[in-house]
Amino acid sequence: MGTRSIAVETKRVCNAAGLSAMKVVSLDPRVNRLPEISGIDSISRKAPLDQFGTYEVFVQPKEGKPFQHEGIVHAPNLELAFLLAKETLTRRFTCSSIFVTDTRNVFVSPTTENDQNVYDLIPPAGPARGNARPYEIFHLFKRGKQHVHAGQVAATSPQEAMWIGGQSLRAGKMIYNVWAAPTDTFRFTRDEERDLWLTLPEKKFRDAADYKAGDKLKTFLEKK
Repeated sequence: MGTRSIAVETKRVCNAAGLSAMKVVSLDPRVNRLPEISGIDSISRKAPLDQFGTYEVFVQPKEGKPFQHEGIVHAPNLELAFLLAKETLTRRFTCSSIFVTDTRNVFVSPTTENDQNVYDLIPPAGPARGNARPYEIFHLFKRGKQHVHAGQVAATSPQEAMWIGGQSLRAGKMIYNVWAAPTDTFRFTRDEERDLWLTLPEKKFRDAADYKAGDKLKTFLEKK
């Protein structure tokens, strides 16, 4: 029986006997740190925001190359998500820029297979409601690969953004899935921050090929 189970059983026995709540005292400090177990009436919902949300990270490998989805990070806010993304997803390869957005801001189309283009399944948007805003559009060209940034469109809704993307960004390519997210929800790399990645090309020690293990082994064997 674990330490917490012992504490719970002690409390249950005390309640059954009509005794007042008591704190378990033990030579094990882990037991002493356990909270007192109150009655069934104190059970409540899980506290909100007790776990960090997820943020989608998009990386530009080189200047002029499109951004691609690199993964997610857990963070309490957008700014810290940007910093965590830099530290966790851009340390081992060349990178020129990143941008980050809350997962809840990303709208996802259906996913197709074989020769079915997803844009053929996205119906035209209804009448425009409200003012148009810019959306970032991302395409999935191959199942199992990353989404790639295709461009920006102006629309009044995510569905309209995807439909417009199908008209202007499709470019005759087979696309299996589309993401759309409002531009103003992203944390982009600012111009003054681009020097954060200037030293990455110099860190050749991060590349396995630069260890030249085969050459070193050959030299070692020749010396024997």
